[in-house]
Amino acid sequence: MRRVEALVLLSTLPSSILAAESSRPRGVSPEFAKFYKSADSFTCISNPSITLSTNQINDNYCDCPDGSDEPGTAACTYLSSLSPPQPVSGGGAGLINSTLALPGYYCKNKGHIPGYIPFMYVNDGVCDYELCCDGSDEWEGVGGTKCEDRCKEIGKEWKKLDEVRQKAARNALKKKAGLVSDAQALRAGVEISIGRLETEIREKEAKAEELKRRFEEVERRERGKVVSSSEGKPGSKVTVLAGLAKQRVEELREGLTKVVKKRDELKEKVVKLEAILSTFKEEYNPNFNDEGVKRAVKAWEDYAANKVDSDDSAEERDIEDISRPDTESEGINWAEWETDSEESDVEAIYKIEAYLPAPIRSWVHQKITDLRIMLIENGILADNANSGSESKAVSDARSAYQEVNDEVSTKQASLGDLQRDLEKDYGPNDIFRAMKDKCISKDSGEYEYELCWMAGTSQKSKKGAGNTGMGNFVRFDKIVVDEEVGADGKGLGQGERMVMMYENGQHCWNGPNRQTTVVLGCAETDEIWKVVEQEKCMYRMDVGTPAVCEGNGAKNGPEKKDEL
Repeated sequence: MRRVEALVLLSTLPSSILAAESSRPRGVSPEFAKFYKSADSFTCISNPSITLSTNQINDNYCDCPDGSDEPGTAACTYLSSLSPPQPVSGGGAGLINSTLALPGYYCKNKGHIPGYIPFMYVNDGVCDYELCCDGSDEWEGVGGTKCEDRCKEIGKEWKKLDEVRQKAARNALKKKAGLVSDAQALRAGVEISIGRLETEIREKEAKAEELKRRFEEVERRERGKVVSSSEGKPGSKVTVLAGLAKQRVEELREGLTKVVKKRDELKEKVVKLEAILSTFKEEYNPNFNDEGVKRAVKAWEDYAANKVDSDDSAEERDIEDISRPDTESEGINWAEWETDSEESDVEAIYKIEAYLPAPIRSWVHQKITDLRIMLIENGILADNANSGSESKAVSDARSAYQEVNDEVSTKQASLGDLQRDLEKDYGPNDIFRAMKDKCISKDSGEYEYELCWMAGTSQKSKKGAGNTGMGNFVRFDKIVVDEEVGADGKGLGQGERMVMMYENGQHCWNGPNRQTTVVLGCAETDEIWKVVEQEKCMYRMDVGTPAVCEGNGAKNGPEKKDEL
C-alpha cells in the first residue's frame, strides 16, 4: 500500500525533475547536478576551457584536472584539495585548477540521511554502511562484494534515536528557559538589594553626621569645664596621687599578709619533719648494714649540729606593725591627703557666676567656657580630654556615633560586593548566575573530578590524598571544535563552542599552576563527559549543560534532512 502511495506521489512530480534525477550521473548530488545537464558534452567544473563527451563521465579515467568527470569512481583519488594550480599541458598559456571540484561520492541513502563518502572508498571491496547505507559505493562488485541497501533499517533506528535526541533537546531548551528566568529573578533581587542598601546608607550617613556633630559639641563642652572633683573624689594631682598610693599600699599589705601566712605554714611543716628525723635517729638499728639509712642519719646529724636558733621577735613585731591597717592615729592618715579642702584661685573665679543676676549668668558662663576652650586650643591651659579619663556624656556620645558609623561601613562593604556581582560576567542572559556554586562530578577511576559553576574545579583522590585545586573561574571564551557526537547525543559536535576558563589552581610540582579549560556542549542535564590532561597540569573538561543549547532545538550541530 505504501509503495502504491509512493508511486502515486512520484507520478504527480514534474517530468523535468524526474528526468533530471534519472539523467544525473552516478555519484553526483543535487547540488552539482546542474553541471551534468547536457546530453552531448561535459565541461570540467573548475576548468571550463576543457570540454569532454558524456561518454567520458565515469569511464574510470581521470580526464578533468579537477576530477569532476569521475564523480562515481575512484579514478581521481590521487588529487588533493591542497594541490596547487598546474601549467596547461602542451605549453599553452595560463594555469589549470587541479583541486578536487566535488566533495566526494554522493550516496542518496533513500530513507536515511544522504551524504558524501571519500572517493577512495568507492569500489574498495568494503561496505561502508556508516557513510553509505544504500551500498551504492560498491556498485562494481569488486571481488564479489555485494552491499545490500540497509537504509530502511538504519534510517528507522536512527529516527528512533533522533526522536530521543530531539525530545532531550526540547527538554534542554525548557530547562534553559527556566535557568534564564531564575537568573533574571536573581539579578533583579541583587538590584533591589542595591537600591535598598543605598537608601539605608544615605539614612545612616545622615544620622552618623548628626551624631558626629552632637559628639563634637559634647566633647567641646566637656573640655571647657573645670575639673575640681568627680563623684566626690579629689581632682588635684596630689589627691589623685594619694588615692593611687593608698591603693598600692593596700595591695602590698595584703600580699605581705599572705606571704607571712604561707611562711608560718612552712615553719610548722619543718618542725614536724625535724621531729620525725630526730625520732628516726634515736630508734634506728646501727647494726643494720643499710648505706641509705646511714647516709640519712649522718645528714640529719650535720643539719642538727649547724642549726642556730635565732630570736625573730623583733622582725615579727615589725611585720605585725606593717600589716596593721592605717588609721588617723597610726600609719598614714589618707583622709588628710585625699581631701582638697582649700579652694583654688581658678575655682574662685568660676564661682563668680553665682553672684551674677540670672539674666546674664548663662551669657557669662558661655563666654568663660569659650575663653577656656580658646586657651586650651592654643596650649595655654591643659586639655581635660587628655587627662586619661572621659566623662560619661562624652563616652555615650562617642559610642552612639561609632556604632552608626560602623553600620555605615558594613553596609557600604555589602553594597560594593553586590555592585561587583552585578557587573560580573555570568554568560549570555546572565544564565550562569542561576547555576553559581552548584557542582557536578565524574568518577574517573583513581580520581573524582568536580566542577563548580563560576567557582572552581578540583581533583579528588580516592586514596585519601586530599583534593587538588585545578583552577578558579576567571572568564568566558570561545573555541572551534570538530568532534563526533555519539548515538546518545553526548559530544561537542562541530562549530564554535563556549568555554569557561578556570585558572590559578594549585601549583604543579616542577610545573605551572593548574588550569582547566571547560568546553560546553548542549545536553539535557549538567554532566561531565570527559576529562583529559592535554599538557602537564593543563586540563580540558568536556561538559554538557542545557545552559548553552540553541533556540532551534539542534544539539551541537546542524540538523540534517532525509532525501526522499
